[in-house]
Amino acid sequence: MDTEAQHTERGPSSDTDPDRESDTEEGPRSVRVSEDSAASDESDGAPSWRRTLLVGAACVAFLLLVSHFVAQPFLIPSRSMEPTLQVGDRILVNKLAYRFGDEPRRGDVVVFDGTGSFVREEPESDPLGGLLRDGAAALGLAEPAETDFVKRVVGTGGDRVVCCDEDGRLTVNGTVVVERYLVPGDQPSAVPFDIVVPPDRLWVMGDHRSQSSDSRDHLGSPGGGMVPVDKVVGRADWIAWPFGRWSGVAGTDAFDAVPAPPAGGHPTGPAVPGTGSRG
Repeated sequence: MDTEAQHTERGPSSDTDPDRESDTEEGPRSVRVSEDSAASDESDGAPSWRRTLLVGAACVAFLLLVSHFVAQPFLIPSRSMEPTLQVGDRILVNKLAYRFGDEPRRGDVVVFDGTGSFVREEPESDPLGGLLRDGAAALGLAEPAETDFVKRVVGTGGDRVVCCDEDGRLTVNGTVVVERYLVPGDQPSAVPFDIVVPPDRLWVMGDHRSQSSDSRDHLGSPGGGMVPVDKVVGRADWIAWPFGRWSGVAGTDAFDAVPAPPAGGHPTGPAVPGTGSRG
């Protein structure tokens, strides 16, 4: 009887063993925690790529704003400004240089929109393609628009620019300009010219004269090869790429001795002995 009683009393106790109850409850709890963690990982994963896209878009928007208002990258596509600028250089154009009343000076290397002076204005046939190209060009990732040019300012409003004198040199307001920035062996101009720059206009030329299509080639175009000051995008101040050429765009003292044009204007008007084409 004692034995039977003991077995009877132990039976219920084994069914309500606290250790077994703990094991039974722990199993489902572990499953729930794992499921919650997986769900949390999935929910965190989705915003991560969205966050990356948003940050990337914000960076691009910021760069476009800086490019539009402060400093724009500009890819050099030709040899017209050698040796100062070389093909493939990416320069930074300072858009604030002439924003607060200052104007381009003789010797400045400027980027300008040649529409109406160097090229005729034509409607954009593919607006979307043009927008994408302009965006890439604004970031320095593509060649600039065909209407954008980079040249050196040789004459400003009122200046008389003549080439060449008896020794084959350029003169501005009767003063000889020693152009040390030219490609060695290049002459100031193979085509003679004698012009007076109208007010608010610029006479511009490339440093590699034999490879530059500049104001000389557009004497017969609308505006006579003169670039309106308000078409200047900015001044080329820095070479940002490649790293081996990382520097400021060298200035020049070639025009320091040039006097201001006479208050009453030059006694003779512009005379153009000839024109030419240099590609």
